[in-house]
Amino acid sequence: MRMLLRAAVAAVLLAGTSAAALAVERGGEMRYGRYADSLFLDPVLNDANVDIWILTNLYDTLLQPSADGLSVEPGLATAWTVSDDGLSVTLTLREGTKFSDGKPITAEDVKWSLDRARNPKNGAWNSLVASIGEVVVQDPKTVVLKLQHPDPAITAALSTFNTGIMPKAAFEATPGATDDEKAHAFAEHPIGSGPFAFDKWERGSSMHLVRNPYYWKQGEDGKPLPYLDGVDFQIIPDDATRILKLQSGELDGAEFIPYARVAELQADPDLQMQLYPSTRVQYIVTNVRPKLADGSDNPLAKEKVRQALNYAIDKDAIIQIVTHGIGKPQTSYMASTTLYHTGDAPLYPVDAAKAKQLLTEAGYPDGFSTSVMALPGNQDQLGIGAAVQQMWAAVGVKLEIDQVDNATLTDRYRKGNFSMRMAAWTDDLNDPSEITSYFAYSPVIDALHSGWKNEEVDKLFEASQKESDPKKRAEDYAQIQKIYTASGPVLYLYETPYPVALRKNVQGFVQIPLGNNIFAGAYLTK
Repeated sequence: MRMLLRAAVAAVLLAGTSAAALAVERGGEMRYGRYADSLFLDPVLNDANVDIWILTNLYDTLLQPSADGLSVEPGLATAWTVSDDGLSVTLTLREGTKFSDGKPITAEDVKWSLDRARNPKNGAWNSLVASIGEVVVQDPKTVVLKLQHPDPAITAALSTFNTGIMPKAAFEATPGATDDEKAHAFAEHPIGSGPFAFDKWERGSSMHLVRNPYYWKQGEDGKPLPYLDGVDFQIIPDDATRILKLQSGELDGAEFIPYARVAELQADPDLQMQLYPSTRVQYIVTNVRPKLADGSDNPLAKEKVRQALNYAIDKDAIIQIVTHGIGKPQTSYMASTTLYHTGDAPLYPVDAAKAKQLLTEAGYPDGFSTSVMALPGNQDQLGIGAAVQQMWAAVGVKLEIDQVDNATLTDRYRKGNFSMRMAAWTDDLNDPSEITSYFAYSPVIDALHSGWKNEEVDKLFEASQKESDPKKRAEDYAQIQKIYTASGPVLYLYETPYPVALRKNVQGFVQIPLGNNIFAGAYLTK
């Protein structure tokens, strides 16, 4: 599977750059249509893809994910060595690097950034680097991470957004009494070291990034990247409008193309309809707390109810209806391309009789009413909702589709003020620790903000984070997946590639399997 993924990514990259046969062109701005606006441009304290996929263009990391998402490459560190006992990582910092304001990146910036990222009080992602016990500046060009225990995922973690290197002095000079207050103020005009620098942001409408003149990486022409002068992100939640603007030439690219439109756009001579290999899973997350926010009893708190709803969903039908056959059923909460994924058979094959039996056993022989949050204008989410609505009606469950904007949805979700929500996940590193910490490990965010907790899963996850034996680690994750499939808070749907449409003159852009939108190598031909 991994060799196939690597080959698929290579093919996409070659197609996207015409096998590097075209001479790169510099200048111009790429106009890119997004389905939702960012919320909070801080590498450590965010927890949404709408932020992450911007952050990876603003903030550089010590290591960078490879184009196929399966390994790491040099970033702000040119070399790294893990000690024989697995208890330290020595990193050699790249010389001459600067932040987008022209200030040099120092070893102290690296130490401060990693200490902030691993602070257990900071954000949802500190568990990715929780193994770090101390960050030591050995000399101006060498940083040593002293680990509390061997961590098989530590190098992968050093390529993720939350370990982006930030300017210590600029952050600390930002007004605010606490880290959180400073972070919110700093994120209004962030300073990073990625290929692009922040310019301006009209919330809910647009965000403008400009070329970082101090970026270290060289392009094919021997000059520093990026090739573009800037990227203009336009926020267009409605899928049809986003596509119309792309077809008319008002946009150069657009994300999250509805699968129902893929074949049409593939036939458009002015467009490139890309299906980038991914680690993306589409699912519905349930609130499993005994009481809902309004104080009413919550049927979804019962494991058998969640199992019944899973059995009542015809995944193959949804894949045909929503993805037009492009997707494939989930076989785990993690994508089949994720390390230590187990399971070959689709989860919860459709069985209405079994669903009715489980509902009766759970005390709901006549069903119940519930709701799911979805984004207005998102054809895929609304298509899923409409299909599930009909499927559940057959077993007595009435579903209301609650259409709310992304900011409201996110706020309610984080506060636990929901019954269900449409959701999708993409890995940010080639290791199951990230998705498992977010989906199943209750101390992080109450397992997808669902309120689900399983002590055995928590212990297995903690053990896996310290386990250097790949075989034993695989066994831990196999058991986690088994438990989660039976009792977790997720209703399973499908895996899909990333559907991105580009104008024919766009070259070099790619979305890697880990979700990162890479604009550094993008350019526009005349």
